[in-house]
Amino acid sequence: MGSAPLIVASNRGPLSIVAVDDGDDEVRRGGGGLVSGMQAALSAAPDAVWICAALNDRERATARRCTSGRLSEVPAVADALAGDFDVRLLPIDALTFRQAYNGIANSTLWFVLHMLYEPARTPVFDQTWRRQWAGYVRYNRAFAEAIVAEAAHGATVMVQDYHLLLAPRMLRELRPDVRIGHFTHTPWVPSEYFRMLPGDVVHDLLDGLLAAHLVGFHTARWARLFADCCADLLGERPGPGLSVFPLSTDADEMQQRGAERDVNRALRGLRDTVGERRVIGRVDRTELSKNVLRGLLAYRELLRTRPEWHDRVVHVVYNYPSREDLPEYREYTAAVERLARDIDDEFGTDDWTPLVLEIADDYPASLAALRSSDVVFVNSVRDGMNLVVLEGIVLSEHDPAVVLSRDAGAADTLGDDALLVNPFDVSQTAAALHEALAMPADERIARAQRLRKKAVALPPVPWFQAQLDALADVSR
Repeated sequence: MGSAPLIVASNRGPLSIVAVDDGDDEVRRGGGGLVSGMQAALSAAPDAVWICAALNDRERATARRCTSGRLSEVPAVADALAGDFDVRLLPIDALTFRQAYNGIANSTLWFVLHMLYEPARTPVFDQTWRRQWAGYVRYNRAFAEAIVAEAAHGATVMVQDYHLLLAPRMLRELRPDVRIGHFTHTPWVPSEYFRMLPGDVVHDLLDGLLAAHLVGFHTARWARLFADCCADLLGERPGPGLSVFPLSTDADEMQQRGAERDVNRALRGLRDTVGERRVIGRVDRTELSKNVLRGLLAYRELLRTRPEWHDRVVHVVYNYPSREDLPEYREYTAAVERLARDIDDEFGTDDWTPLVLEIADDYPASLAALRSSDVVFVNSVRDGMNLVVLEGIVLSEHDPAVVLSRDAGAADTLGDDALLVNPFDVSQTAAALHEALAMPADERIARAQRLRKKAVALPPVPWFQAQLDALADVSR
């Protein structure tokens, strides 16, 4: 039995190990408010441990060199840890990781939970898929066994996201003494859609989550759909541990990072392109659920139907590459790039670049885009929350209007102070972009003031602590 009183388990951890030009390994701290929030909570608990998967061969090699399994044995890693806690990196074999991560988590569960399937062609559950499912089971089992090895008697274990939906049941069977929380950062779906999965898989996934003492979601909508799935497909409803914790952003952290030198440099370059024009800003991953293609179609329709905005607006889109090893994502990215070229060809002039599209991992540039935004634009097909829209509200220097998908969890947080749109309705979205750009200043300022309060209501540290408090209450 281990000594850790608090354990976080997640696919991705608080740091990464990558090769640099001289051939050495470089340890990089994880970014983002969520990582910061968990780090703060772990640092407050002596001997806490964060368990995560090795994501590449270098990380697997590093993990295998640690006799205890903890990265504090590696000096360079110990120096990079931002907090008084340890990290255990699981060297899960590459085949199992690929089957679990690409085959099931990203190509099955992500597609189900974001309703991305095209039922005439996908999904297909065949023998190849079953081998991938077996990898997902092994992957979850590896986490459960690692948690068992680290957890003190009565420890608190916070399991994260759709990569580890089976782990709570496995852990409950191995260590009934521990208290288990699971937070799902994605949306959930109606039972009619979830039952597309094979019947035994439906049972195992729902039963896996129900084994947790606390099951958390970002919105009451997702929690209700999960409860309905359990009732319709298992004949069982979740207990009192089903809870809602709507994560928001940390204003101080975002504003501090957004004011640093590299962001200011990127902002100067962006202003050279934009000039005094209005900015419709969006920052996303090139991810199918983010709906960038329809967003560009809506912008094109705005320019076609509202010529008064010609030479007065620029759509700035920063997209992070995502899941480039999956063919659906490569094809989607290519379609986005083609449409962007078409928009520039149709409307661009010698003096006006109507669209700035960058597909690159450039965090300073993305923060510069949010700082410059007069309109923050997110039209996700479906989103568990979407922190980017909250960060844009906090970072924008222009009291921004917000155009937001009704099917992003953030819509439940921001309400009618945002302009909510059907993510599939390109014409409605184009009209909302026009309304946002044309909004009278007094209305825009009043909305922005209310939006900012909502955007910072439950930042990462109190968000995570609220779950720990709720788990302690539920498990008494």
